[in-house]
Amino acid sequence: MTAKYYLLSFSLLLITTILLPCFTSSARPASAYDGVIRLPSEEESATNDDDDDEVGVGTRWAVLIAGSNGYWNYRHQSDVCHAYQLLKKGGLKDENIVVFMYDDIANNEENPRPGVIINSPDGPDVYQGVPKDYTGDDVTVDNFFAVLLGNKSALTGGSGKVVDSGPNDHIFVYYTDHGGPGVLGMPTNPYLYADDLVDVLKKKHAAGTYKSLAFYLEACESGSIFEGLLPEGLNIYATTASNAEESSWGTYCPGEYPSPPIEYETCLGDLYSVAWMEDGDVHNLRTETLHQQYELVKRRTANENSGYGSHVMQYGDIGLSKEHLVLYMGTNPANDNYTFVDENSLRPPTKAVNQRDADLVHFWDKYRKAPEGSLRKVEAQKQVIEAMSHRAHIDHSIKLVGRLLFGIENGNNMLNSVRPAGLPLVDDWKCLKTLVRTFESHCGSLSQYGMKHMRSIANICNAGISKDQMEEASSQACTSVPPGPWSSLHRGFTA
Repeated sequence: MTAKYYLLSFSLLLITTILLPCFTSSARPASAYDGVIRLPSEEESATNDDDDDEVGVGTRWAVLIAGSNGYWNYRHQSDVCHAYQLLKKGGLKDENIVVFMYDDIANNEENPRPGVIINSPDGPDVYQGVPKDYTGDDVTVDNFFAVLLGNKSALTGGSGKVVDSGPNDHIFVYYTDHGGPGVLGMPTNPYLYADDLVDVLKKKHAAGTYKSLAFYLEACESGSIFEGLLPEGLNIYATTASNAEESSWGTYCPGEYPSPPIEYETCLGDLYSVAWMEDGDVHNLRTETLHQQYELVKRRTANENSGYGSHVMQYGDIGLSKEHLVLYMGTNPANDNYTFVDENSLRPPTKAVNQRDADLVHFWDKYRKAPEGSLRKVEAQKQVIEAMSHRAHIDHSIKLVGRLLFGIENGNNMLNSVRPAGLPLVDDWKCLKTLVRTFESHCGSLSQYGMKHMRSIANICNAGISKDQMEEASSQACTSVPPGPWSSLHRGFTA
């Protein structure tokens, strides 16, 4: 069959299942009256240092990570840039904000507004002024861990900025990208695995170099990063865009309402991320608690359980959620007269796009808008076919490995089984990484899409399958690897 046949078939599928009606999310200020009598000194607008004196903290630190690259992943770097602007207006200093982003979006040839990044259809440029601490191939797991631990000697490249925090300081970590059960993507390999992240958080706590830490995580199956792994007692409060079994969602995508400006062919943001940032943009964060924001973001991200949303979760020391957001994000003095209202003034969307399908939305919109016979249309067609070929290859290969290991009748059940809530994804994380490398050595890279199958490989580990058995099954399942960029191992293994 020809490539055009596959494209036509898939195009019909995209139209009916992915390109969805739009949604609205208009911000309006909360009531100016908060019902609280304050001393004159408490009402003064404050810088970061003033706020620190007011609430009795040392220094606020923030680490912001966009774990992807490629224009089709525009929204992740857009989210991080928006987060930086929110923290900057809140009074945090550049020396205390560490930014990881590949930085291939603002000046990308696909960007209709060179040098500008927006996070909502009518939003401002959020790229201006963002520190470029770790960009390109310096956006690595090792550098992230070194930054969080304040270990300058372990850095490779980048600005050299680290979280040099003390025992009275508060740390905010925000990560946004693709993910899968037990794993988070990075623009470089290897990916970020849940056990390694939690181990680093434990080391940070053991060093006594923070008072409390808030971690906001946007990714598919992001609940699996902390479920059964993040203990209480570390003074860490974490929220995730989804539970351990579901996708997270892109927002402000082509075909939605409000859509991106017509010249954009990509999603501008992610649903959970936009929810917490658009809340923080308009409220007085001295009066709003982490728990209040969690409840508001949870309602908006669930999208009235429409099937186009996810379940926001919380982990770790839940008691910390009674603290005010100002401890981690500062607060914009312009919002001093606004207070939290116990309902979401930012209306939830009616539809959203599954994070794993956002690349297809971009390729399709690019193809749809390109002139007939143009090189751009040919390129977009090739991108769709390559992406779909990789998906089909990974899906088929994992399924076949399962059948070879467990039999035709039991294979699918073994691969798709989900452990009870509260248990970690896998008992032996070293086994998981070993089997991922074994599979990839025969079948090619899992890539951002293939992370969805990490639970299947974890289940293979939990069933006691050895590396040799996985080697034999993978070699039989994959006699060849698609030549496209998605399956390529030129950047190394994901584990």
